[in-house]
Amino acid sequence: MKGKVSKFIGNREFYKLALSVAIPLMVQQLITSSVNLVDNLMVGQLGDAALGGVAAVNRFYIIATYGTNGILSAAAIFIAQFFGAREEERMKQSFRFSVLSAYVIMISFFILGVLIPEPIVRFFTSELPIIELGTRYMRIAAFTFLPMALSLAISSAMRAVGETRVPLIISAGAVLTNTCLNYCLIFGNFGFPRMGVEGAALATLIARIAEVIALLLVLNRMSMPFKTRLRELFHVPGDLAKSILVKAAPLALNEVLWSLGMATLFKFYSTRGPEVMSGYSIANTIGDLFFVLFGGMAAATTVLVSQPLGANRLDEARSHAYQLIGFSLMLSVLFAVLMLGSSFVVPHFYQVSPQAKQVAVDVLRIMALMFWVYMANTQCYFTLRAGGDTRSTLFMDSGYMWLVNIPLVGCLTYFTGSSILLLYFVGQMTDIVKLVFGYSLVRKEKWVVNLTR
Repeated sequence: MKGKVSKFIGNREFYKLALSVAIPLMVQQLITSSVNLVDNLMVGQLGDAALGGVAAVNRFYIIATYGTNGILSAAAIFIAQFFGAREEERMKQSFRFSVLSAYVIMISFFILGVLIPEPIVRFFTSELPIIELGTRYMRIAAFTFLPMALSLAISSAMRAVGETRVPLIISAGAVLTNTCLNYCLIFGNFGFPRMGVEGAALATLIARIAEVIALLLVLNRMSMPFKTRLRELFHVPGDLAKSILVKAAPLALNEVLWSLGMATLFKFYSTRGPEVMSGYSIANTIGDLFFVLFGGMAAATTVLVSQPLGANRLDEARSHAYQLIGFSLMLSVLFAVLMLGSSFVVPHFYQVSPQAKQVAVDVLRIMALMFWVYMANTQCYFTLRAGGDTRSTLFMDSGYMWLVNIPLVGCLTYFTGSSILLLYFVGQMTDIVKLVFGYSLVRKEKWVVNLTR
């Protein structure tokens, strides 16, 4: 028994390295989440309908972002492994692929957001005030997809080679810019026009443009091994593109299906009223302050597992993977306690209805109870992804969601009068079974593969 437990425990040097990689990204995401919380509070001043409209658009936004990150994550696996193998030209080619593929996805969502904003918002709700405000927000927010595609590609490549400080600083500047502009444009402060939800969308667009300009300027000055010339952007060998696509297709499909699943669940919950939409949005925004742990562990897994795999140090990668699972579980307990504490305080800062506040409190407490399960599942996912076992990630993540979670919650939604609390609780409890399935896939160790050979 002792031997089985010991494989999940690393030495001091392991924890120092894991934290040195994870903390910068966690801080970056914490800043982003904190500012999103402030933005959410600002939009909340406009009422439940405004908050619900922005929340509905953000579901669409998340589908685009997660789909893009699915492709970028696959490219990052190759960038990290080529970095470990010291194959610089192949790193450049992988980065070019990531930029091109990010724009293929983001431009598609940009066109949909500009041409049919109202039907997209209407998918989530039948409440006319929410549809109207969400549509107004979408018409401007859709343009953020264009600069965001390049920002995500550059940041992902930087993290793949262990450079987490630069994306942290630039992201922090962008989100702070967004917050300041929100204050000016939503409420008409400092002589700016009072634009409401449209002001929130415009602030996000300006911040995203500033972010990509800053990343390009820094990338031009830094000696990044994946950096490429613009005229060589389309120089991607067919064999490499095919290899990345083989790994990326299940990963991107998983991310799209997962985000579509989350959007579908949001639609289910919204049937219980606009207060539920507001409360659920509030809970998720507050929860994001604690889910930064996931991003940190993703970065740590890329460096501590993907890079050793690329250098053909398979035993080291295997050992690190199990130690990261143990470490993530230890950290999840701390984050769960903090999340539970936040449920007693933060929702009450919102200027929304008492019903919306209560929904936020209840959802946050269920999240806190289940946090260790979320983290264990996510770390299994990162481990499988690190070695390119993307088919398994598809089955254990979005496949499980669409086969188990969504049918169950959907039946409860439309065939019973269950409250939002019961709907949410039952849906989250299915993650316990998912964990058993996910860890069994990790133990098979099909992910212990050097993709550079």
